[in-house]
Amino acid sequence: MTPSRIRYERLATEQVNRASRALDLLTPLRIVLLMNREDRRAVLAVARVRRQIATAVETIVAALRRRGRLFFVGAGTSGRLGVLEAAECPPTFGTPRRLVQAIIAGGHAAVFRSREGAEDDARAAARAVGTRVRPGDVVVGVSASGVTPFVRAALAAARRRGARTVLVACNPPPTRDARADVVIAPAPGPEVLAGSTRLKAGTATKLVLNTLTTATMARLGKVYGNRMVDLQPRSAKLRERAVRLIAEIAGVRPLLARRALAESGGSVRVAIVIARYGLSRRRAARVLRDAGGSLRGVLQRPRRKELTRTRTGPSLKAKRSQPKGRTIAAAVSQNVPFLQKA
Repeated sequence: MTPSRIRYERLATEQVNRASRALDLLTPLRIVLLMNREDRRAVLAVARVRRQIATAVETIVAALRRRGRLFFVGAGTSGRLGVLEAAECPPTFGTPRRLVQAIIAGGHAAVFRSREGAEDDARAAARAVGTRVRPGDVVVGVSASGVTPFVRAALAAARRRGARTVLVACNPPPTRDARADVVIAPAPGPEVLAGSTRLKAGTATKLVLNTLTTATMARLGKVYGNRMVDLQPRSAKLRERAVRLIAEIAGVRPLLARRALAESGGSVRVAIVIARYGLSRRRAARVLRDAGGSLRGVLQRPRRKELTRTRTGPSLKAKRSQPKGRTIAAAVSQNVPFLQKA
């Protein structure tokens, strides 16, 4: 669909919101109350498409388990939201930077300075997808209107390359015939500022993208419970959070948790196994690898009680009282049956 053939005046995202017709006459408090009330519609709109979101999560999980990658493609605000989502995955989930990527109309410069005309460049979208996407990947097109030429061309190119496709849009009628494997189309309604889709449409889109990545990484074992066990502790705040995570999940004191984090080389997941079972970094990594990377799979395996003396050796408490300089790895492995084979 070329720009000249799109009936923009019919799009829901272009309609006038009757509740905000006197926006320029309202007091600041009245504007705040109005926008807050309208924002609630975005949350409700996302709830109504929960099944489609879940289907998209299943599609993405299946692809990533087969070594596929995830791409977000968009223009303008939608493109920037995709960039944000891709940028947040490595520090939050410890993913390789190439696992979740973003393609934005107008390139990197468009992240910081608006290049609205770039959204009509279908050829640029096809070129970008053609050089980066491969069979087995998933491409999520993000377009508030659902008819952005850059996004539609990107999805078409992705299909030709054998990738699975998802469309996230906030304009349901035009997306009914959208050629994507999964269409997620929340309908938050006309914007408080007519046509400014950075508002409710942007909020609804961000909620959808948040759910796609968080649910996907949870299903892939990148979290334990609701904790970010693959976070990258590269700041003071994150190092302290990592120490708390290790102490809580491994059931040890903060001092031992801190030592385990240092011994692990900064891997929270490995540090938890080190602190819990008294293994070396290499052995803890091997145990995790044998469990398919699942921390829950390691921690739920049967083991003897470390805090009591047994015939097989001294207790964990006794081991932890060893002179300074003794490594954590010397602690309790002989008391943990499944670790003896690791």
